[in-house]
Amino acid sequence: MRTVLLAAVAALAFLPNIAHAQTAAQAVASTPLIERAKLFGNPSRGRAQLSPDGKWLAWGAPRDGVMNIWVAPRANPSQAKPLTAEKTRPIRSFFWAPDSASILFVNDKGGDENFLLYGVDVASGAQRTLTPFEKTRAEVLSVSRQVKDRILVAVNNRDPRWHDVYSLDLKSGALKLVFKNDSYGGFVADEDLNLRMAQRSRDDGGADYFRIVDGKVETTPVVSYGLEDSLTTEAVGFTHDGKTLYWLDSRGRNTAALIAQDLAGGQSSIVAQDPKADIGQVLADPKTGVVQAYAVNYLRNTWTAVDPTVKADLDFLQQQLKGEINITSRTDADDLWTVAVDPVSAPSAHYLYDRKGRSLTKLFVTRPELEGQPLQPMHPVEIKARDGLTLVSYLTLPPGADANGDGKADKPAPLVLFVHGGPWGRDVYGYNSYHQWLANRGYAVLSVNYRASTGFGKDFISAGDLQWAGKMHDDLIDAVKWAETNGVTTPKQTAIMGGSYGGYATLVGLTFTPEAFACGVDIVGPSNLETLLKTIPPYWEAVKQQFYKRMGDPTTPAGVALLKDRSPVYRASAITKPLLIGQGANDPRVNQAESDQIVAAMQAKAIPVTYVLFPDEGHGFARPQNNIAFNAVAEQFLKGCLGGRSEPIGGALKASTAQVKAGAGFTPGLQEALAAN
Repeated sequence: MRTVLLAAVAALAFLPNIAHAQTAAQAVASTPLIERAKLFGNPSRGRAQLSPDGKWLAWGAPRDGVMNIWVAPRANPSQAKPLTAEKTRPIRSFFWAPDSASILFVNDKGGDENFLLYGVDVASGAQRTLTPFEKTRAEVLSVSRQVKDRILVAVNNRDPRWHDVYSLDLKSGALKLVFKNDSYGGFVADEDLNLRMAQRSRDDGGADYFRIVDGKVETTPVVSYGLEDSLTTEAVGFTHDGKTLYWLDSRGRNTAALIAQDLAGGQSSIVAQDPKADIGQVLADPKTGVVQAYAVNYLRNTWTAVDPTVKADLDFLQQQLKGEINITSRTDADDLWTVAVDPVSAPSAHYLYDRKGRSLTKLFVTRPELEGQPLQPMHPVEIKARDGLTLVSYLTLPPGADANGDGKADKPAPLVLFVHGGPWGRDVYGYNSYHQWLANRGYAVLSVNYRASTGFGKDFISAGDLQWAGKMHDDLIDAVKWAETNGVTTPKQTAIMGGSYGGYATLVGLTFTPEAFACGVDIVGPSNLETLLKTIPPYWEAVKQQFYKRMGDPTTPAGVALLKDRSPVYRASAITKPLLIGQGANDPRVNQAESDQIVAAMQAKAIPVTYVLFPDEGHGFARPQNNIAFNAVAEQFLKGCLGGRSEPIGGALKASTAQVKAGAGFTPGLQEALAAN
């Protein structure tokens, strides 16, 4: 009888509020449906980067359906040619070697995050594996403008917990051990590629910085801080003469300031600070390493120039390019820049900027297929939590819900609360494919920087300590109430969705506050905080104490009790609303067992759940075919729950590696799509 009753409840849960759905449908009926592939498929081009000598341009673009690196003479971009030939895994980041002769990139296998470093010669196209080790994570430690023939890399092939530092000869590929590491979480090198500082984590969750002299680490730290400053204080880098060390530093203040430390005299001076947000991006002179401009990102990212010459450049760019500006590369001579502009409600574009001539040449639009599509504005909003904390958030309204474009809803629509991961990360103002996709389907979308989010000072981060499923979740509930009070949505018409911590928040929403949400979409979210901490990657050893202090200490009885209490898997029987789960089988951060556990717990209680597994993915879905497939399922799921509109699943599943492990019948259209494939 219980099984029959639960099935009936689940079926009813998929019936939207008919009157509300009609209102939302009328508002978006005349708006063209944007195809998923245009939003989540490969961009046409992206990530433009100049070679240091200014002779070449490189960017990412598809080759046989997979993102690869393309190169063209800077003077003639139309002569572009593919430099790499990855067949399965997209290349998501790359950088120029300092001598401009090769391009380097990292990639993993199937999402396991065991990143290897590869180099490709621009002239010949020959590719080499520069860190040829199995089950090893290579990290680029330092690239110099002055040292052209080598870089510093860190590799954990000897001990998976710690990264040894090597000098990599770019021509021969030879690795020379620079520092054997048994306890340090990070290093800072100068422009001559000499290691100058080593950072070691402390038992209290803070860290100590030690000077390195003649290759040896001193025993007495020169900088120390506790847990409260651990995510807002770090050494940034040296000026090229090695005389000044820049820090982001929150000691003695709340938000992280940019500090310049004179190493000879020991004096420190404040370069920049802001009372509401941490100093974020920094522009440094490629010839000297001296900071020329900095950015502060509170509601939006705002640049401030320190150098008057660069101020003239930034002013010109802001006048000519309407949107969020980002400098993506600069030549050694600093005569040419590549600049990306994000208009937010249009696809981003990349430009070549000639500083001497004050001229801009448009290189490409990342997704030209989105030009002219009905993309919606994003609106920054400040939401007050119940205890008075200000939550910087971002709202996107569906077509027809905001006639005058003031960011205030004229009519309510179903809402998707889209929760960012981390939790030590943040949402930002800018083009967001998920916001655009969901708004186009008829939903308002709200992303909230709940307490523990980074960028707003150490007090905001610390307010989230030991508050997983506690005050961090209260912030999300308060944001939903704000949306209801301000006419964005109506009660019982909100779905919760997110990845990583956002997936965890989804599970918390459906277990701790089961009446607050109409349904949930969990993407690679942990369900059991005990097992999550037992299975974190070994190379996170240096930050393990931070996890313990901010989440709950599994080495103490009180900590174990807290972790159990905040784990959704133990409350699975409370779930009454539809749940969709997506997981990568190779996820090293949130193991597949996290999704398996909650699914098994629900199945043991005969509670409906749809579970989609991708055998070739890790922490999120890097391959566009897989991302499109999961989102195809998700929009059918949300349509059944909230009553929005959708693009049929079609052949999306067949093009992917998706395996529906459970509950195909609980998501409308999924069984039919599987049968058709």
